Amino acid sequence: MTFRTLPEASELPRALYTAAQVRNFDRLAIEHFDIPGLTLMERAGRAAFELIRQRWPDVRRICVLAGTGNNAGDGFVVARLAHAEGIRVEVLQLGERERLRGDAAANAERWRELGGRWLPYEGIAVDTELIVDALLGTGLEREVGGPWAAAIADANAHRAPCLAIDIPSGLHSDSGAVMGAAIRAEATISFIGLKLGLFTGEGPEYAGAVAFAGLDVPAAVYASEILAARRIDWAKQSQQLTPRRRSAHKGHFGHVLVIGGNHGFGGAARLAAEAALRVGSGLVSLATRPQHVPAALASRPEIMAHGVDGPEGLQPLLRQASVIVVGPGLGQDDWARALWAAAFDAERPLVVDADALRLLASEPVRRDDWVLTPHPGEAAILLACCNAEINSQRLQAAQQLQQRYGGSVVLKGAGSIVLGEGSTPPAVCTDGNPGMASGGMGDVLGGVIGGLLAQGLDPRAASECGVCLHAAAADAAAAGGERGLLASDVIAQLRGMVNPA
Repeated sequence: MTFRTLPEASELPRALYTAAQVRNFDRLAIEHFDIPGLTLMERAGRAAFELIRQRWPDVRRICVLAGTGNNAGDGFVVARLAHAEGIRVEVLQLGERERLRGDAAANAERWRELGGRWLPYEGIAVDTELIVDALLGTGLEREVGGPWAAAIADANAHRAPCLAIDIPSGLHSDSGAVMGAAIRAEATISFIGLKLGLFTGEGPEYAGAVAFAGLDVPAAVYASEILAARRIDWAKQSQQLTPRRRSAHKGHFGHVLVIGGNHGFGGAARLAAEAALRVGSGLVSLATRPQHVPAALASRPEIMAHGVDGPEGLQPLLRQASVIVVGPGLGQDDWARALWAAAFDAERPLVVDADALRLLASEPVRRDDWVLTPHPGEAAILLACCNAEINSQRLQAAQQLQQRYGGSVVLKGAGSIVLGEGSTPPAVCTDGNPGMASGGMGDVLGGVIGGLLAQGLDPRAASECGVCLHAAAADAAAAGGERGLLASDVIAQLRGMVNPA
């Protein structure tokens, strides 16, 4: 039995599953492969304790927060193993002991027979050095409240780090949404199958470093389910960019046209244009308000900047373009609407971002040759719902967007979700950092995806590759600190990222 830990993220399984799928794997292992549930629970507890020994080798006092489900059973195994090594362990119970059933009850009884400390929850001792979260498992579907929320708040306020068993209590296993209150773990160990919610939404913030233990479940078990999503990162996606031929010229790598930059927002379109250049587009043109042209040319003369007053001036640029990025700083006035309509009618692959998404929402249409890049607020407008609905069901929201509008969809945020045409499962990007929460980042992403489309990647491949490239470049740029990270800092990293040594 093995487990693997982040930051070596590339070593974690790529497959992500819903809680229901993992419960099915567990059932199949028990019923069809004759692995007793008690054995699986013992393996889970041992994997968790092995992680404790590796990550916190000097810990001498542990508090296990136990609920009343199988998650608690794993916690009792951890308690027993720690006790056997001379570590002082205290199990604090939330919920009635009588509600423990089956394998969890059996492991609770083993703990009682050892004479271990097992008390109703009344607070975590000040001198606790590690908290083991075995409160709530992967089946949580309602808001956490009452004494459970109070215990979670106590754990989060305590100086001791926390290890979450399978999923941080209070975090939804599928969406990564916090159900009222959730444990902020320093590390989480997930069993049998990695849960989707650990890698999207608020999952990365609450899960901490993620470890995985397959519990020696037979590979045949996994054939029963189609994975819910795939983990993607730049380490893998970078393989799509092959070395260029020595005889290559600019005509081989496409011509990106960026349309945007209304009054006061010239920088957005200019960022997108430079990003397209930096990922390798052969040519990049910019159609913007005339007053923004001098600044664009002064800062980046390689961009062919054009001032356009309306769709008539846009037509020659549309005919030359192989890919169009529309929306950065576009606005929603008559000028914006006219340019959006012209771009839509040009019969070129599109990357639709920012204000163009809002214009699309006003007159919804479906096509298969575009990439939509909404953040949750824009997704809510496109689906006529609220931000909270998007964030509580990120995967479903991405699926609804793709079904309604077609093409490929990038639902931005922590653990950006990418979903394209066809049967390929959705992808979740595990690169990126909180420093990306600043103006202009989305504009850069639009330019990156447009530049990859221009070089011949299809919409889904360009979306997956572009999201990971953009996030990895942001990680590189954040080496000196996340706070104060600028979109232009990310652009500065792109050339090195697309030309690996």
